[in-house]
Amino acid sequence: MKASIHILIAIACIVLTACSTTQEIKNDVSAMPAPDKRPPISENSSQQSGQNPPLTWTKDDKTLSLVRIMDGGACKNNFQGAKGAFLVYAYPADVERIKSEKGTKIFGDFENKIQAFSLEALQDAINATNLAEDPFALGADQAQEKLTKQLSTNFRNSVAGAVKSFQQQTTLTIDIVPFAPSFTFYQQGCEATHQEPEN
Repeated sequence: MKASIHILIAIACIVLTACSTTQEIKNDVSAMPAPDKRPPISENSSQQSGQNPPLTWTKDDKTLSLVRIMDGGACKNNFQGAKGAFLVYAYPADVERIKSEKGTKIFGDFENKIQAFSLEALQDAINATNLAEDPFALGADQAQEKLTKQLSTNFRNSVAGAVKSFQQQTTLTIDIVPFAPSFTFYQQGCEATHQEPEN
């Protein structure tokens, strides 16, 4: 029995010694390829912006700045729905003018109004979107892309009137844009819920 323990200890020592020997690896920095140069992303392209939303948005020849990211979701029925992020842009000159005329507290009211009509527009957009599985989609990515495009178009159409009315009432130029990479669609049980906006 002592011999078998000695043999096991000897094998363990050999294995540990073999595992502990390392060789130094020198990295040749000059042999590393240069990073790929990517084409610039055009403004107004939340579809192409990866996971980072564009910081500016052009509307009516004005450059609006990202002021808020709202998360929202809604169910069409017990099985279908969607949730995602929506980007709120505002014209900086209007923001500064309103701050100096009315103070900063007014923006809390603006935020509540924007959130209310955005959620209503989202519900309308989801109701108008065909969330059924597409039998002609070549894969999950293509199906997601089609749903995203359809929901984005429906949301933009649904929210347009409320944005126009808000701008007339407040003199603040805004736009609300769906952030396509954030969308999650439900087709076999809706879990979409409304969430408070991020600060």
